[in-house]
Amino acid sequence: MTVEIAIDDDTPADRRRRKVRDAIIDAAEVIFTAEGEEGISMRRLADSIDYSPAAIYKYFASKDDLFEAIRDTFFERLMERIRGAQEVGGETPSLCARCMRAYIETGIEEPNHYMMAFSTGKKIAPHVHDEQDVAFQAEHALVGMIEAGMAEGVFRTVDPKLASKSVWASLHGLTTLMVSMEGFPAGMPGSEHVTADAVIDFHTDMMLRGLRA
Repeated sequence: MTVEIAIDDDTPADRRRRKVRDAIIDAAEVIFTAEGEEGISMRRLADSIDYSPAAIYKYFASKDDLFEAIRDTFFERLMERIRGAQEVGGETPSLCARCMRAYIETGIEEPNHYMMAFSTGKKIAPHVHDEQDVAFQAEHALVGMIEAGMAEGVFRTVDPKLASKSVWASLHGLTTLMVSMEGFPAGMPGSEHVTADAVIDFHTDMMLRGLRA
């Protein structure tokens, strides 16, 4: 019998560096969650963890680099929520609805992170996919659910990649409204029953109706 032994190639210096980097990100997350991008400065961040600004710059060359790290950790949390919704199992339409709700709720719970994550103006290279990229993983999961629904006969035959883009655009639109428009979905008199939960349920149902066979 062959026994495979995992080898940790990290040196003690590598581990210390990663620990310090994680501590910087954690401290930045606390400030960012409460105050957004405007609350972050390298000096304030350094003071919060008893480091010098020069020490922070050894790990992050600029605020943009730091924001990129915060963005990455947000996308990882978002993907964890989607995976958690998938792991519950069940019929494909209800599985899709749970994943859609998980996406929207994560954005609502972390509004500063969500708005920053999609406000960079970053271009997407066409036809280039990195399987380690969380955005690719999320799209792959959505495409997989649509393909599963088609195979089961509960979704009509569509281009799953095209459908996934349409579903994401719709999810992103509602999430952005809920995050950026204070009081949404409150509206005209007599619409008190139109709660955030009701809008999310209706929205996901409408998207699924568009996919159903």
